[in-house]
Amino acid sequence: MSDFYQVLGVGRGASSDEIKRAYRRLARQYHPDVNGNDPEAAERFKEISKAYSVLADPEKRQRYDTFGDAGVDGYPAGPGDPFSVSFDDLLGAFFGSTDPFASRPRTRSRARRGDSIGMRLRVEFTEAVFGTSKDVRVRAAVACDRCGGSGAKPGTEPTVCRACSGSGQQRTVRQSLLGQLVTATTCSVCDGSGREVLSPCQQCRGQGLVMQDSTLSIDIPAGLDDGSQIRYPGRGHAGQYGGPPGDLIVELAVDQHPLFRRDGDNLHCTVRVPMTVAALGGSVPLTTLEGTELLPIEPGTQAGTVKRFRKRGVPHPEGRGRGDLLVELAVETPSQLSEPQRVLLRQLAQLRGEEPDDAAAHGSLFARLKGGGH
Repeated sequence: MSDFYQVLGVGRGASSDEIKRAYRRLARQYHPDVNGNDPEAAERFKEISKAYSVLADPEKRQRYDTFGDAGVDGYPAGPGDPFSVSFDDLLGAFFGSTDPFASRPRTRSRARRGDSIGMRLRVEFTEAVFGTSKDVRVRAAVACDRCGGSGAKPGTEPTVCRACSGSGQQRTVRQSLLGQLVTATTCSVCDGSGREVLSPCQQCRGQGLVMQDSTLSIDIPAGLDDGSQIRYPGRGHAGQYGGPPGDLIVELAVDQHPLFRRDGDNLHCTVRVPMTVAALGGSVPLTTLEGTELLPIEPGTQAGTVKRFRKRGVPHPEGRGRGDLLVELAVETPSQLSEPQRVLLRQLAQLRGEEPDDAAAHGSLFARLKGGGH
């Protein structure tokens, strides 16, 4: 027997696509329909078909590579007689996805996967951070209870499609320079299923589906942010004619928090600290997502100081740890002072050598002259 790789003109490392392209090129050249039933061309075409039937099959190719001719002895030349494949079928293989040795067009299942449902759900800031469960209202297609989802009137069944005779395809034939050119397209009446509903169900109008409102309970994982999308498999529209359901896709709209700003998995907030506490030290209330606690303030704390609290931020969506909480301290300067408070502050300023401007401390020169001061 000849070396199958040499017959097709490809190397032993050739890919399946390279093998298929080589076969199509040679088959078009040596097909009996093109060569007027020339015996040599017919023999050559038979040899090409034998080589392709082995090398195009991964299992047969592996046996051939391992054992040579002995590994494929007893195998037929292909799934069928190569001479039963017309040149029209080969042309279909060149310009489409048809395998010339494949069986004749088969109908496809009527079952259709259901469409997905998309919705936007508003949640509170803390719900998005820690996760929650929600009940949502959806309007989705469900199987018709009157016909059981078949689309046919109760007491009837879908029949063989009259347009394609159950093949699922409609074929058109036209003449070309090389002979008849056959084009196969999906039947527009049965959508390729080969089955036609002659007496549609009145409730679903032959679709097998009806719309229905329902309430679904969904879990929202912790750590998701505004705009995050969650996919819930199988909770969308029901499939048509027994097909699998689609998915429910929920996009989160997260409310802003009055205190916290999110940056990835970290949280930022600002805490106001009285001037005296910043100078002398002490503590101020700190609100976190878990509650309120006291925040220690070291003596001499400056405005803009940032304190980092590890693992007090947003949980990682993958469930491993949390981000941090960053607290910026804003030192408050009093804007309204009583006279005793002003006296004390002046004394402090004198002790520190930071006496304020006389005009600011005692009023303007114009005010003192008006009051008769010297």
